[in-house]
Amino acid sequence: MRLLKQLFIAMIIVASVICICTYMLIQVFKPTDIAVQPYVDEGPSVEEFIGSIAETARQLGAEYDLYASVMIAQAILESKHGQSGLGSAPNNNLFGMKGQYQNESVTLETVEDDGAGNLTTVMAEFRKYPSYKESMKDYANLLRNGVSWNKNFYTGVFKRNTKSYADATKFLTGSYATDSTYNEKLNQLIVKYDLQQYDNPVKNKKTITVANGDSLTQIAQMHKVKVTSIKQWNQLRSDALEAGQQLNIYQY
Repeated sequence: MRLLKQLFIAMIIVASVICICTYMLIQVFKPTDIAVQPYVDEGPSVEEFIGSIAETARQLGAEYDLYASVMIAQAILESKHGQSGLGSAPNNNLFGMKGQYQNESVTLETVEDDGAGNLTTVMAEFRKYPSYKESMKDYANLLRNGVSWNKNFYTGVFKRNTKSYADATKFLTGSYATDSTYNEKLNQLIVKYDLQQYDNPVKNKKTITVANGDSLTQIAQMHKVKVTSIKQWNQLRSDALEAGQQLNIYQY
């Protein structure tokens, strides 16, 4: 009986030693914890991108009888707000325009819609521009002057031939872009970012100074404008403000 008791105690001791050794081995070979750095988006916000092209779009829209709102929405959609390979430097092609510009081009893979929602991947030659401004003016010239086989091809987008931007985006669906839902995507962008404001001249512009504790929401409410518009006018990347910061406020 005494022998069985001693054997049982010995088994407990051995099991305890095994557990302790196992725990020590786990601690020794445990991978070192690595701090995960938060992802920081260094690219411009959509509002910041809009702010960089909006006044050029407003000017071209007035000059060519086009909707600046549609022009900006197309640039956002086609270039992923300037972040796509085609839309970013050194290509600066905001509208997916094919061919060459002053003998400059780049060949890239693109997806096309056959008009029935069926997508096909193809390689195509796209125009390459020195800056956004040349891309936008080339786009306006295309719509204004049409294509080689039909000078009136895009007259359906002119302000004088439409009742609203929605008529223009509908006309562009199937004529400018093969995407069968092109107009819906453009319309959503125009509403979301209040792009209709760029279809008309600015009535008034003033500069304000941010006070301590001010937020974009408070400033927008005070001046009866939208937060997204303030971010566009000032090319803001985020909602963060600093006391003493100068902000442009437009009336339209």
